[in-house]
Amino acid sequence: MQNMYKFDFGTETPGHEHIKITAETLYSPELGYGFHSLSNVSAVNRAGEEALTGDFIIPLNAAFQVDVADGLYTLHLLIGDAWFDTETSMRGTEGQMLLDGKLIPAGHFERYSMTVPAVQGKIVLYFSGRAPRINVLEVLPAPHAACQVFLAGDSTVTNQPADGYPYAGWGQMLPAFMKADAVVSNYARSGRSSKSFIAEGILERIREKMKPHDYMLIQFGHNDQKRDEERYTEPFSTYKEFLKEYVDVCREKQATPILVTPVHRRCFDGKGRLKDTHGDYVTAVRELAAEEQVPLVDLAALSLEYFNRLGPEGTKSVFMWGRPGEFLRFPQGVMDNTHFQQRGAAQLADMVVGGLKALGLQPLSLFLR
Repeated sequence: MQNMYKFDFGTETPGHEHIKITAETLYSPELGYGFHSLSNVSAVNRAGEEALTGDFIIPLNAAFQVDVADGLYTLHLLIGDAWFDTETSMRGTEGQMLLDGKLIPAGHFERYSMTVPAVQGKIVLYFSGRAPRINVLEVLPAPHAACQVFLAGDSTVTNQPADGYPYAGWGQMLPAFMKADAVVSNYARSGRSSKSFIAEGILERIREKMKPHDYMLIQFGHNDQKRDEERYTEPFSTYKEFLKEYVDVCREKQATPILVTPVHRRCFDGKGRLKDTHGDYVTAVRELAAEEQVPLVDLAALSLEYFNRLGPEGTKSVFMWGRPGEFLRFPQGVMDNTHFQQRGAAQLADMVVGGLKALGLQPLSLFLR
């Protein structure tokens, strides 16, 4: 299995040391790369332009797979069109957002770099956008990536599955805010509490991967309130005790823990003011951060101000609220006051990044866009 690739997309002779990808390059295990389907893939050549910019592929809602050994890889992309404006989005492992609606004017070409994990022997890139393009893709091993940002949390953080679109967790959108020297590994899982996350061995899997100078963002609370034995914790006793285990793992591995207070639900009172449904759980996280001198991103405070500013109606554009027929996969409509649609998840991720920048942690601050 090859671990380094340089692909030139389009119709003409490939650039130096590049492998040509055409509109007929269908993935097969024997080939080790290619598009999952060719139905929405087309190749274009702008005659007279340079080799790597003159031709390209339009990957309209298309997936491109590269088989590589599990590990970290840096992707270098070249995107643009000599004649027309383009708009390209790209997701990676488990739907993590890598490029979010990048607009490039006609005649311009942009280079983007990001580091991603290969999982189960492959990297799959999902392209979308109103006018997507891909000219060049390089896949290079990055075993010494400057840092890895692990996410431990629940459904408000996790990578929501593609069949639930536009559902998205804020952690799913976070990679689009990171520079190429850092990678986001999102271990958050729906329905988990600080207790059940540990009981299922997910924290241990993070511990096995964690290296000195890595980071872990820790946000729980939504499911710690659930009154079942597997998940329930008391705010000022077991909740803090379980969160302390995450802190201890980081310190054991010479990594940096960052506590995140739970993002608020969409729950308003009769006067249109947001109600705090997390109560003592928010207070407990703040207390633990102070007691253990752990950096804190107060997402509860940030989301409280933001949701109050938007109000009961405005917050419907953040959460999974859709009228019948508005979302393709929810033809009967949806009213969810806990989880986010993609636009809202991106806003929450932006808040988290703002909180991280305010902390001034080095070298993490250098890796934030």
